[in-house]
Amino acid sequence: MKNYLTEFIGTFFLVLTIGLCVVGGTTFAPLAIGSALMVMVYMGGHVSGGHYNPAVSLAAMMRGALDSKELVPYWISQIVGASVAAIAVSMIMGSTFAPAPGADATTMAALLVEFLFTFALCLVVLNSATAKGTEGNSFYGLAIGFTVMVGAFSGGGVSGGAFNPAVGIGPILINATMGDGGFGNLWLYLVGPFLGGAVAAMVFKIQNPGDD
Repeated sequence: MKNYLTEFIGTFFLVLTIGLCVVGGTTFAPLAIGSALMVMVYMGGHVSGGHYNPAVSLAAMMRGALDSKELVPYWISQIVGASVAAIAVSMIMGSTFAPAPGADATTMAALLVEFLFTFALCLVVLNSATAKGTEGNSFYGLAIGFTVMVGAFSGGGVSGGAFNPAVGIGPILINATMGDGGFGNLWLYLVGPFLGGAVAAMVFKIQNPGDD
């Protein structure tokens, strides 16, 4: 239960930060979002692994750092955390929000950005937080948070910068039910990130043979 609670809390504060920054029009939103993920990873990394992202949990399971029977409960905790955060943003700001590709972005461009930066994020998580070669380090949270910040600054205007199925599912669900949004973009934030996480796990095994 402590793992699921930690995943809920971490995902909640990550998505809360995203929503408040997006609705409030924060200039340096990617810095705030990356920092939020960093501090939440340090908060819960020693408890649950500090995933806060279904794609990261998938990569961790494929790498052998998460029991397969824990995968779905982790996903549920993360999605519920994201959904509750989206409701909180609506209560605080009076407006719902949801990730969406940029107005001039093609579908393929948005999908590719979601895949690439989720791949980068999951590979950083696996190598900095689960590999034997980096065991016991104190920089893993900073590395993970900065990866999301880099992705949001560079690719957020193209894809919406989710890099996380929970960031797609929770806000889009609440925007569709409490606002005037729909589910048309949801698949982008499922296919791209989950594929990125799966490929990252395979690459990790090539980088770290025998690291089980």
